[in-house]
Amino acid sequence: MKIIWLGHGSFRIETGDKVLLIDPWLTGNPVLPEVAHDAAIAGATHILLTHVHFDHVVDVLPLAKKLDLTVVGQYDLIGYWSETEEIKTIGFNKGGTVDLGGVKVSMVNATHSSTFATEDGPRAGGSECGYMIAAEGHMIYVSGDTDIMADMDWMGEYYQPDIGILCAGGHFTMDMRGAAFAAKKYFDFKTVIPCHYKSFPILEQSAETLIKSLPNVDVIEPEVMQAIEI
Repeated sequence: MKIIWLGHGSFRIETGDKVLLIDPWLTGNPVLPEVAHDAAIAGATHILLTHVHFDHVVDVLPLAKKLDLTVVGQYDLIGYWSETEEIKTIGFNKGGTVDLGGVKVSMVNATHSSTFATEDGPRAGGSECGYMIAAEGHMIYVSGDTDIMADMDWMGEYYQPDIGILCAGGHFTMDMRGAAFAAKKYFDFKTVIPCHYKSFPILEQSAETLIKSLPNVDVIEPEVMQAIEI
């Protein structure tokens, strides 16, 4: 399995014959060079969407149409897209699990927001979520954008993820200290990969706090387009 950071909250996960793009953000992504865009999406089979803020959703429909990808996400939004956009979709909801062909994806709660701007003000686009991804004997928790929440207690016990991809930049989500607290209190990760940081000055720029707080966990500071092999 290869986990590849595309910058900010975006990832590419290669497992078996599946290539999952998590919240792929290419257009305007300040840390993903344009010359890397083609490599970032090459061979993709599915897009997993956690919520509709621009830095997570702006490229979802264009990529789905260009590459004929299946978009996987929260039912309210995905159901609407299945009726209004010419794309392949899998819509489900929190507590549900879908099998993408050897890769099982369960939707879990997150605490954030999920709106997009219109001429009449903000509108909801489904609700925010995270994912538990079971593949190759591992369980990966993709937090999406979230704060610490009590739901992490049962999520950690029930799904027992060994890999955590955790938002940790602060301001919009939990910060490094918060991510470390959540990891220690609610989970038993072997590997933690921070994200949603470095991309803007307002966000945290280093994972040092997370690393120091989790001495028994392999905390990997990802580099854009550099594969982490699990």
